[in-house]
Amino acid sequence: MLRKTIAVLGLAGLSAAGTAVPAAPAAAHEHRPELRRLLHTLTTSDGSPGALAEIRDRHGRTVITDGVGDVRTGAPMPKRGHWRIGSVTKTFTATTVLLLVEDGLIELDAPVERYLPGVVRGNGNDGRDITVRHLLQHTSGLPDFLGLLGIDRVVENPLEDHEPEDLLALALEHRPGFDPGTGWAYSNTGYLVAGMIVEKVTGRSLGDEIERRVLGPLNLDGTVVPGDSPDLPGPHPRGYVRTPDGALLDRTRLNPSVAWAGGDLVSGGSDLNRFYAALLGGRVLRPATLREMQRTTEVSGDYGLGLRRVSLTCGAPVWGHAGDMIGFSTVTGATRDGRSATVMVNLKPGLSDAGEQRVKDAFDAALCEDA
Repeated sequence: MLRKTIAVLGLAGLSAAGTAVPAAPAAAHEHRPELRRLLHTLTTSDGSPGALAEIRDRHGRTVITDGVGDVRTGAPMPKRGHWRIGSVTKTFTATTVLLLVEDGLIELDAPVERYLPGVVRGNGNDGRDITVRHLLQHTSGLPDFLGLLGIDRVVENPLEDHEPEDLLALALEHRPGFDPGTGWAYSNTGYLVAGMIVEKVTGRSLGDEIERRVLGPLNLDGTVVPGDSPDLPGPHPRGYVRTPDGALLDRTRLNPSVAWAGGDLVSGGSDLNRFYAALLGGRVLRPATLREMQRTTEVSGDYGLGLRRVSLTCGAPVWGHAGDMIGFSTVTGATRDGRSATVMVNLKPGLSDAGEQRVKDAFDAALCEDA
């Protein structure tokens, strides 16, 4: 199967055209040489067609790219572009839920049953025991529908449409992983249910609520709620999957309904950096609500409510999220002192284990080098 083959790929140093190239580090006199070296390694020995890092700090906006955005034409990675941000969407969904908490329409520790009576029931899964907080913190125990559906199916049927109710039904065919609040397991199903709650209490679509409560007030004009449209707004890089025979499969056109509340948004480096800087800078949520968003538990580890805390090598903690969607992989977030960064590669699945770590290292370098 595709997934099993991708998982064990050890990619040689290849250019987008498939020819061997040296992973030459950036010259010592260049700005941010370590970050440039990491991005270059991602697009050569790690096998990604292209890579991008965008930083927002005291120096202003810095964008560094390497490789190509389109292997067919050889066009470089666009410095201002749109791509699928995958699970980074979870921070936007959680923020929307918390804004509704501030408005008194949702209570964090209320059971799901209050908002969706009888909807989350089956095989030991019970909305009477699961709270909204559990959904946002991945402590609900709900089975992950995406793992059950399978990435192979999404890759092989990129334009297939998926309804939230059908995806929830798939999850509820299986027993929970643990009793609510007693464990932690990443679950797209939790965010699917959170999105359904938003729609129930507002009478509007989740996308409309994200736009009117988050995107509009922050003027995030480059962030798009795609619905079931398979097309990316331009400019954009192409998104690729590495096939079992080592070839690159273009999966830029994809129906994002399979990800919905947990992963369907389209955005870019500038908007993501502005969003996380505003969120962590206290310009979106009230101070008490932001503290709830950042509150972690012994069970949840470093995960709050749609936010994860990561320690940087330069000592500062960063709050953000990673996001994988077919064709793209992203890491983004901001520090308390206002620095923000986004790193993206246009390959998923298919990056080697070393490449996966290199994306994280590049994110660290983006925030620590020349800080």
